[in-house]
Amino acid sequence: MDMEQKYCPGGCGPRSDAMIETERLLLRPWCMDDAEALYRYASDARVSELALWPRHSSVEMSREVIEKVFMPNPLSFAMVLRAMGEPVGCIGLVPNGAEHHTAESCEREVGYWVGHPYWGLGLTTEALRAFVGYARDTLRLSSLLITTDARNRASQRVAEKCGFQFVEDYTFDGLASKAYRLLLG
Repeated sequence: MDMEQKYCPGGCGPRSDAMIETERLLLRPWCMDDAEALYRYASDARVSELALWPRHSSVEMSREVIEKVFMPNPLSFAMVLRAMGEPVGCIGLVPNGAEHHTAESCEREVGYWVGHPYWGLGLTTEALRAFVGYARDTLRLSSLLITTDARNRASQRVAEKCGFQFVEDYTFDGLASKAYRLLLG
């Protein structure tokens, strides 16, 4: 993508082959070969409950999520741990219309999760810091929004460590939630 093109409001959007590199991670598009790794972490109720999506019940379900949710969204990145060479989580923009909170103009909601064995290692913070740079420099967004289950203190700490400011407590689908915002300008 030409760095001058804007994702918001009038650009053509990001390339589907975009990759973001950090010290320990490679953020890259999902592929069908990632299904077993996705299932390994997405079948854990501790992860799915706090991420607010259904626990994966089979590798086939993970394949379907990759094919129908992740791959059509060029802004959904597998968080690949370089030392392992396989995805251990996900970060990206929530698809338009699937947001949990009302976004401002030229603002998008970012979501993330990491497999339970990798909680507390700073990987999600590392991924989010890199993604913030991508959203600012490549997508040219004005701000990012993060929403969390009110019980998910770890996800809230990731947002805070990356400079997001608390916006409000609110209810989404009957669930107590929190919203955070980061201005990118």
